[in-house]
Amino acid sequence: MPRLFKIAIPALTVLVALAVLLAALAFGGGSRTPALGDPGVVVRVGLPIAKLLVDLSAATMIGSLALALWAFASRERAYLRSIDIAAAAALVMTLASAVTGFLTFLNVSLTPFSADATFGNQLGFFFTSIQLGQAWLITTLLAAFVAVLCIAVTNQTALFFVGLAAVGTLVPMALQGHSAGTSGHAMAITSMGLHLVFVSVWLGGVITLVLLRGIIDKDRLAAIVSRFSTLAIIAFIVVAVSGVANAMVRIGTFDKLVGTPYGQLVLAKVAAMVVLGVFGFWQRGFLVKRMAGAAAQKMFWWFIALELIIMGVASGLAAGLARTPTPVSEALNQNPTPAEILTGSVLPPEFTFDRYFTVWNFDLIWLLFCSFAIFFYVVGVWRLHKRGDKWPWYRTVLWIAGMVLLFYITNGGINAYEMYLFSAHMGAHMTLGMMVPILLVPGAPVTLALRAIEKRKDDSRGGREWILKAVHSGYANVISHPLFATINFVGSLWLFYYTPIFRWATSDHIGHEWMIVHFLLAGYLFVQSLIGIDPVKTRYPYPFRLIQLLAAMTVHAFFGLGIMSSENLMLADWFGAMGRTWGSTPLEDQQAGGAIAWSVGELPNLVLALVIGYQWNRSDAKEAKRKDRQADRDDDAELKAYNEMLARQAAEDNAES
Repeated sequence: MPRLFKIAIPALTVLVALAVLLAALAFGGGSRTPALGDPGVVVRVGLPIAKLLVDLSAATMIGSLALALWAFASRERAYLRSIDIAAAAALVMTLASAVTGFLTFLNVSLTPFSADATFGNQLGFFFTSIQLGQAWLITTLLAAFVAVLCIAVTNQTALFFVGLAAVGTLVPMALQGHSAGTSGHAMAITSMGLHLVFVSVWLGGVITLVLLRGIIDKDRLAAIVSRFSTLAIIAFIVVAVSGVANAMVRIGTFDKLVGTPYGQLVLAKVAAMVVLGVFGFWQRGFLVKRMAGAAAQKMFWWFIALELIIMGVASGLAAGLARTPTPVSEALNQNPTPAEILTGSVLPPEFTFDRYFTVWNFDLIWLLFCSFAIFFYVVGVWRLHKRGDKWPWYRTVLWIAGMVLLFYITNGGINAYEMYLFSAHMGAHMTLGMMVPILLVPGAPVTLALRAIEKRKDDSRGGREWILKAVHSGYANVISHPLFATINFVGSLWLFYYTPIFRWATSDHIGHEWMIVHFLLAGYLFVQSLIGIDPVKTRYPYPFRLIQLLAAMTVHAFFGLGIMSSENLMLADWFGAMGRTWGSTPLEDQQAGGAIAWSVGELPNLVLALVIGYQWNRSDAKEAKRKDRQADRDDDAELKAYNEMLARQAAEDNAES
């Protein structure tokens, strides 16, 4: 039975997904003959099937690596078998991606297959010069690269980076399809990317568990399932939120949700997701607690089989939706404004003070990041209090305040206008790099995590073990060094704004997300080197910290003054070409941004100076108390020894004279 179970259930899942896909294509119109330019039935049906195989193989690849990194010890047979599964899935993904890219070429070019040189030249041009073809070529090459790495790598730390490469195979897919042409494409791309990644962790993890059924020891099953269920619940939340956001972008209104084939397919997928969510919470709340018994374990495997089949239904619906026309037209505006040409979105109304708080531009990555960061921090504090340990209340308050501020900067009015106004961009930058870290660093998240997360005893790596591995790594020692942190903090300003990186971060969504991560981390490491509580290998004495801060303040001030006094417009073909008829001129707005960098940016530095002075005073007071207690214990032996040394020196001087 175990062998039949391992083979039959994944195969049945694929068959169910294929059947649901074909039904969804017929219902939604994805397989109908188009009025103009029919690529043929083989392409119309074969393309979504090939794409479904890409999705399933990518999920298996990522899910198996996630289990290897999170649930298994490196000495276990299941760990090595998980890597083997990832390698096999990556090979399947390589082939499926290549077929998908080929069928995509036939679909968009309407060129019949031929063995002549002209067809080959057109195919080569598609893969090397057309963005859609390049995306599938990159996906294919990345999948092949991951397959090779999975065959060659078994070290758990190195496997983490293999996992990052595996997740990278999903990026080109998130940038194409419906996401590429939708108004509000940033939200569409972000939600699609999150959806793909966390569906892969969830679905792929379940598939891997089934494939490893005969290998996982029965006495280890409860621990493995408990660890995976944690990942699955997080994945379910992200998949649900990102799925809703993605559907909202494409459906638009409620009547289109219930009155169009696309909307009805979305409702069917939502129903499948609700069932999966109920299964997941019941599994964690009931089954996992009873996994020690043989009956509960048998029930679990049948339960997981049913869950996997329902996931096949959801996967088939998702693949069908990708080929179904959306209610919201994806056609480009025939008379786009300059702002629409540059950003893909309509120019917002005039930027007034009230719109700081009334206009929103949500970024799901940071909305979810801030929500999870607050939740897990509060859970960590609750665990400490539950076992009788204390945690200063102000650390919790500062952490939550920092995450709320980060959420606002990445989702609020500033985020809605920073593509159009340099001053809004600079305000966001200064807040991310200076104000947010001043709130987050005193929260001491690493210290809290190391105290609150339970230590594993089976040589596997959970949250605590991965954090320890990261903070004790040579890379962490370099980037947390005060000298590097300071140079990175102030040097990034000049390197970012006076190189093509600024254009990339302004015009490209991935570049924009990179910018947020970089400046948030650069500011966090700089503030950590000055007033941090979490352990680091090197931290300067307090006098040198003030010198470090003064040096950074000086360079920072020159940067702001340089922009404020400049008569040359940065990214003139972007900020100067938006077609704004409201607000100050682009050059005046840029100079206002320089004033923000010079003035507002110095306020956090003043706060840092005050905190350093306060910590210095407290450190001296603690040292004085320590010496007083030492003197009480040894009857002031240190002072007596010092006085005796002075007396001897005086006697020697008198004898010489």
